[in-house]
Amino acid sequence: MKFSEKFGKMESNILLDLDEAKRKLEAQGREVINLSIGTPDFPPDKHVMDAVSKAFQDPKNYVYGMTESDELIEAVSNWYKRRYGVDVSRENICAVNGSQEGIAHIAFPICNPGDTVLVPDPCYQIFSFGPTMADVNLEYMPLRKENDYIIDLDAIPVEVAKKAKMMVVSYPNNPTTAHANKDFYEKLVAFAKKYDIIVIHDNAYSEFIYDYEPGISFLSVDGAMDVGIEFNSLSKTYNLTGLRLSFAIGNEEVIKRFKSFRSQIDYGICMGLQIAAIEALNGPQDVVERNRAEYKRRRDTLCKGLNDIGWKVPYTDSTMFTWFPIPPNYTSSEKFTFDLLEMAGVLCVPGVSFGKEGEGYVRMALVQSVENLEKAIENIKNSGILEK
Repeated sequence: MKFSEKFGKMESNILLDLDEAKRKLEAQGREVINLSIGTPDFPPDKHVMDAVSKAFQDPKNYVYGMTESDELIEAVSNWYKRRYGVDVSRENICAVNGSQEGIAHIAFPICNPGDTVLVPDPCYQIFSFGPTMADVNLEYMPLRKENDYIIDLDAIPVEVAKKAKMMVVSYPNNPTTAHANKDFYEKLVAFAKKYDIIVIHDNAYSEFIYDYEPGISFLSVDGAMDVGIEFNSLSKTYNLTGLRLSFAIGNEEVIKRFKSFRSQIDYGICMGLQIAAIEALNGPQDVVERNRAEYKRRRDTLCKGLNDIGWKVPYTDSTMFTWFPIPPNYTSSEKFTFDLLEMAGVLCVPGVSFGKEGEGYVRMALVQSVENLEKAIENIKNSGILEK
């Protein structure tokens, strides 16, 4: 059999290797505290589960959801207005099967093969993999501690900016946990207008900022609707990761072309899931504050505990993740991650898996109870890995 040369050259996701190592330990009877993948351990609200259950008792909700229902468009529009002060209508909204699917495909209707796309480094892997599938050239925008992990737009070479067709931005940021203020977004819009670049903003974590004001929408900045779109997800906000419910929202022409592209590969969002989204967006919102408070409690537990045992880490302030420098006795984030799993039974993700600028860091997800986090801290302390 013959296979794709392009995809054959791509490395498999390191999460697969880590999961295999985890399975081997568990097969030996070892307990593993999994802080790798960002899947909330909180249940969805009952009113959402009840709405899903009722919806799937109706046979008509099993047909293709070729387009977004009027009720879904209204729910998304009202939520964006209520939450961000942004006015959007049907022409600005495209439902997708999770932001990952949407971001994986967005370069296809925007870019020609050989075009230039700007992506952050480190970044959530689909930000680079999606455009790569579309045969574009990637130029990386480094996210560094000295800039608080905010993209330095002034550092992008003029010749690169002039070539760029699209750029991917995401704040609050996975994996660095940085969040951006309105000043940055205003500069971003000006930059995009100056160089005629389409901005793709992933806004999955706007509800999870702990020590500052809640996150804003890129689209709330004057002129943003002229230069780009934003992906927003129900997955983390409403604990619905498995339902794959997200939206691309923004520039009418980009959304029109994206919908046209998706019509060739997808038949839309199942009507039963559209009903779930409507219920989540229109229903009680106390789940959001509940989640935020618990993630903050877990952040405080993990950061304080690690500092207390001698691993000096910052108190990261947004998303459902933490982003820590590896201990000074290590130089490889991958080596540290596998040693941490083997010696302490704690699974995290090496920073280098998000890009070369992520080397020297690890990402830990706040997806375990405070009790399990305390156990993880004790395991790390007793493992001797900080003294290795």
